[in-house]
Amino acid sequence: MTGATADERAPAPARRLTVLPLVALIFYDVSGGPFGIEDSVRAGGGALLPILGFLILPVLWSLPEALVTAELASAFPTNAGYVAWVSAAFGPAAAFLVGFTKWASGTLDNALYPVLFLDYLRSGGLAPLSPPLRSLAVVALTAALTYLNYRGLHLVGLSALALTAFSLSPFVALTALAVPKIRPSRWLAVDARAVDPRGFFNSMFWNLNYWDKASTLAGEVEEPRRTFPKAVFGAVALVVGAYLVPLLAGTGALPPESAAEWTDGFFSEVGQRIGGPWLRVWIQAAAAMSNMGLFEAEMSSDSFQLLGMAEMGMIPAIFAQMLIILSTHGTPTFSILCSATGVVVLSFMSFQEIIEFLNFLYGLGMLVVFAAFLKLRVKDPDLPRPYRIPVGTAGAAVMCVPPVALITIVMCLASARTVVVSAAVAVAGVAFYYGVEHAKRREWVEFLAPVPQTDSLQGSTEAVDVEDVRAGLLAEEPADEDLGKVE
Repeated sequence: MTGATADERAPAPARRLTVLPLVALIFYDVSGGPFGIEDSVRAGGGALLPILGFLILPVLWSLPEALVTAELASAFPTNAGYVAWVSAAFGPAAAFLVGFTKWASGTLDNALYPVLFLDYLRSGGLAPLSPPLRSLAVVALTAALTYLNYRGLHLVGLSALALTAFSLSPFVALTALAVPKIRPSRWLAVDARAVDPRGFFNSMFWNLNYWDKASTLAGEVEEPRRTFPKAVFGAVALVVGAYLVPLLAGTGALPPESAAEWTDGFFSEVGQRIGGPWLRVWIQAAAAMSNMGLFEAEMSSDSFQLLGMAEMGMIPAIFAQMLIILSTHGTPTFSILCSATGVVVLSFMSFQEIIEFLNFLYGLGMLVVFAAFLKLRVKDPDLPRPYRIPVGTAGAAVMCVPPVALITIVMCLASARTVVVSAAVAVAGVAFYYGVEHAKRREWVEFLAPVPQTDSLQGSTEAVDVEDVRAGLLAEEPADEDLGKVE
């Protein structure tokens, strides 16, 4: 294995993420606004089930995942994120497989956003594009958004802040105009015959997951052990509000009979019926901008995850640097191009197909992440955790029960095709792991040699001690024993 020095790696970004840009990136990793929740009304047979879902599931699912992310990202401030957590708990083989399946899930997720962008344009009256033109439009959108990601994570974070404000702005107007038309009894509407359990749970799960994605940016965050917990909890409040307020306004102002019309892009029609054409156009523009933010946040997380895995010596060094076109913006160019290629290849799939596939793959990875969280609590209870969830090991185990149950429900409702495809992805991950290890032993390609005095993790094929992992991560950081714990 050929070692690469720190000077050969991609240059570090001049500016690092602070709290507000990180809140915006987490918001877009998870939500991006109420665009995409419309299908939960149709699949739920009315307003009641999605309203209950967005009240209850953030507590049972989003909050536990956000808490786990805050604790472990503060303990392991590295771009490898959850890959580092699983490596410390179960070793590099399990970590590689989790990284591969969650990267595949993230790339599937990102393939949605150019498609959703075109769907909102079509709902606004644009004539449907022919298949060749649609494919060309997807490629052009992907290329333009990929370039912004290439220009640097700090720029992406600032862009996400502006996009957040613009994406949510029409819903302030929508809510104000809807108030006189709201009939609270409409929030209780549910048609049991129209309920689609698979579609409902997949829609809810998709709209409330990916909290751990932001952990792959922890290495780019200013004072991550202080900043990360604040940003995660700020994003939880923003996401729940961005879902519930427009949902209550729209379903309360429109008759229950409209539930069957609530499909992707329907919020623009809600704007038309409540405020008129001007609000419809505003919502469509906000949806377009939101999809840009979603794409940017997801690509940042996916690309920096590959960078982190390369710094751990898990995948070739080229994912941490570009040998031909070196990025001067502190971004892993080859990793970004790899993620963009996956988006283009997968964008031909339908919206519901993509959601079901990515939910299943994401669920597989999250089961291992929750297991890693619990094992690290047992294996090394004294591991320095600048933010620690204020419960003991037993309480942590109880906290993980609801999200694990929800993942199990979503996976049990999956179609046979989804199970087969996900199993094929898992098998491919195992094959890639042994292929990469063989290439490493044969010295066919260059790998970064994880050095203890850098912010890399141990990258050997042997299991790593938790303290060794964390020592390698924090060796170059200034001592901060005076920080205390963030509660």
